[in-house]
Formats: sequence, structure tokens, C-alpha cells
Amino acid sequence: MPPVEAWEKVWIDPEGYPADIHAFINCTACHGGDPVDDMEAAHTDLIADPSSSPESGCATCHPNVVPHAVSSLHNTLAGYDTVLYDRSAPEHYETLEEMQVYHCNDCHASCGDCHISQPGSVGGGLLDGHMFVPQPPMSRTCTGCHGSRVKNEYYGLNEGIPGDVHLREARLACTDCHTSVEMHGEGAFSEVAHRYEGPNEPSCIGCHEDQVGVGSGIPEHEIHGTEILSCQVCHSTSYTNCTNCHVERTEDDVPFYSIEEHSIGFYLGKNTLRSAERPYRYVPVRHVPIDPDSFSFYGEDLLPNFLNRPTWTYATPHNIQRNTPQTESCTACHDNDAVFLTPDKVEEFERGGANLDVIVDGAPPFPEGYESYLEDDAAGTEAETPAESGGGTGTGGDDDFWGSDSAPAESEDAGSDDDFWGSDSAPAGTDDAGGSDDDFWGSDSAPAETDDAGGSDEDFWGSDGLS
Repeated sequence: MPPVEAWEKVWIDPEGYPADIHAFINCTACHGGDPVDDMEAAHTDLIADPSSSPESGCATCHPNVVPHAVSSLHNTLAGYDTVLYDRSAPEHYETLEEMQVYHCNDCHASCGDCHISQPGSVGGGLLDGHMFVPQPPMSRTCTGCHGSRVKNEYYGLNEGIPGDVHLREARLACTDCHTSVEMHGEGAFSEVAHRYEGPNEPSCIGCHEDQVGVGSGIPEHEIHGTEILSCQVCHSTSYTNCTNCHVERTEDDVPFYSIEEHSIGFYLGKNTLRSAERPYRYVPVRHVPIDPDSFSFYGEDLLPNFLNRPTWTYATPHNIQRNTPQTESCTACHDNDAVFLTPDKVEEFERGGANLDVIVDGAPPFPEGYESYLEDDAAGTEAETPAESGGGTGTGGDDDFWGSDSAPAESEDAGSDDDFWGSDSAPAGTDDAGGSDDDFWGSDSAPAETDDAGGSDEDFWGSDGLS
């Protein structure tokens, strides 16, 4: 984020601001102080950000928004507490709260941090001469807190990896997909304790309903349906995986942190958050920046239940591409352990606990009877969707690709690249994930709302169809 001159941070636009509705409110009504000629007295007990306490600073004029915003994840940072408390124990919660005051709360987002000023984490400063900005500018607000991973991926700042197609081709900003309802914590987002506990929104299908799943006319989408893989499995590419982060303070009480070198990679794992909304069995997973000693500056053994949550977690990378290494051929995923989070890719001390529900034993095998797909891949041509029988026995194993009860879509037209994203809009920004590699296709229905789909690698194709 570009630096802002000190005077620019506090400069009020004398021409634009008088037209803002907030200009009709006395400065002291929001910022405190005293409207007198004595400058020292006038600036006594000033409130730099009235919206840091939304109930008193914004609710008078915005009663329909503030009650939700107060409990939103942006305001409470409850997602941090959710994951830290799961790894810790009640006797350490107070210590962790102290740590967060110094190292996490800069990313606490008040109303003003999005609509009036840049976030404190990047030094603050008025966005537009103190005028209210209805749609927060992506590069000066969102990426202030979501910069190290989301910004680099979306903008294409990771070397050799292009930016997200939604930015490159459609010029979409964060708020084009992440609506005010989500950001303010309204509706179904009102009581979630972690971002992935809320609704599966935004989702790719919101903009690409005709290009997703059975009936799309795209063979790869027909085959995989909408309950086996998250869209990012095929349409994301390599992303940042952090090793860990350690936080400390100087003798002058200035907080700082140190991190080990991150890596760029792409890994598919099982989804531990499977539900009716997130039925996916395989999803991209990302290593989160934590280890058992991340907060050792504040005390010993503060994370005694470290592996209660996985260190490789469901991810929705913001680097969507139409064509990726995974879309080049069937064997880019099938029989290819390189793209799956197999045990050898996980540090030995992290191979237990909740990570067991994420780690994949090995890549799913390529099904017998579909060698024509491999031949077409090698020839650079498009394979015809197999017949209903699949050339198999109908028993639900590898020989029966489609199962006994359902056949592929009748259309043999896969559509063209020009039609992939639809005609009027770009795909939604994120999708959610889920699943178990033990039963890739499942058996009779959508996966249960459990962490493991059951079955075995040998039951890769399931029994009855494309569940």
C-alpha cells in the first residue's frame, strides 16, 4: 500500500466534505472535545475514531446497521478466538487476550476503518478528505488487513503466477463478491464464530450457474458434479503457505513478529467442514502460520491442545484461472500424489490430531474403462462423454464410472473457452470446501455432515452414482 504523507492523513477536503451528509453534524458530536477558541481546550479528550464504539458513535444515525456490525467478525475478531481457544485451554485465555491486544487488534475493523480511513494496521489516514466512502476502496482498506496472501494472489504478485481472472478480465473489487450483508454480519452471518461457519457465500454458482455441474455441457463439470470437488480444486493455482509466526515485544513495549520463510504450493486435502452447503470432499488446503511456540513470549505451553484444529486448513485462494495445471489432463490429479497433501508433505509433529482428517493417503486412481480420456489428453483433443454403461460391470466400482442409476448429460458439446465464464459476468470470488478422500464419489447421496465420508481408497467411485 503506498505511503501517505502525514498531512494527507488528516486533511479535510474543503470543497467536497461540505456536501457530505456528515458535514451537517458538529465535529464535537462525534469526536468530543470542546467548541471553544482555545485550541488546547478544544482538543481535550478527543476521540480519534468515533466508530471504534459503534453503539455510541454511529448507532444514532445508522440503527439498522450498527447492531449487526457490532457483532460481525470484522468488529469482534471472533475468528481468532475460535481457533486459538480450541488450541489452548481456559486457564490461558486471559494471556492470549493480552497477546491479541498487542498483535491482532490492529486488524479490528471499525466502521471508519472501511468507510472513512485506512485501517490502523497500515498507518491510518483519511481516504477522501473525511468524506464517507460507501464502497471501500480495495487497495486502501481490504488489503490493509488481507494483504499478505489475498492481495498477492489476487493481484498476481507471486512471481510467475498471474492474477485472478476476476481482476484481470472483469476488474472486480472485493465488494463485488463480498457484499455488505457479509461484511456487516447481517442475516445468516450474524452469529458465526468463524468465517467458514457462515453461509457458503459468495459462491461460484452465484454467477456461473449455467457453467457448473451436471447440465453444463462441459464434460469435466458433468463428471465431477458439484459435491465432489470445490471449484478451486481445478481452477486455483499455487498459493502461499506460511510456516509459522512468532510474536514478541521490545523493551519499549513495541510489538513485532518474526516469520519463517513461506512457500508457494498447491495441495488438495480432505474437507473437514462438510455440510449440505459445503459437501465437497476434496478442497485446496493451506498451511496456517502457527506452531506450538508461536506465543511463547507471553508464557509457556499456551497451546497445549495445538492439534485440536488442523494446521492445514480448507482454503479459498483468490487466484482463480480458467486453465490451470489441474485442467491439463485427467492424470494431473488422478494417480498424481504431487498435488495431494500426502503424509510426506506434513511435518512429522503435525501428522496427528485434527490433521488426520485432512491428510490424503494417496491420489485417487484413474478409473478403468476410461483410457480414451488419456488418449484424448495425449492427442490434445476433447473426449466424448462415455456411454451410460461405461463399458463396465455396473457394480459401482472403477468399471462403472457413472454408476448404475445415472448417466452423463446427453450433450456432447463441452462449450468453448469463451462460454466458460458466461457472457455477462465473471465468476464469484470464493467457494467453500469439504470432503474425504476415502470415498471420492460416495455411494447414494450427498455426503453427510461429518468430517469423514467413510469408505476406502478402493471404493473411490462409490456404488450407485455421482452422489
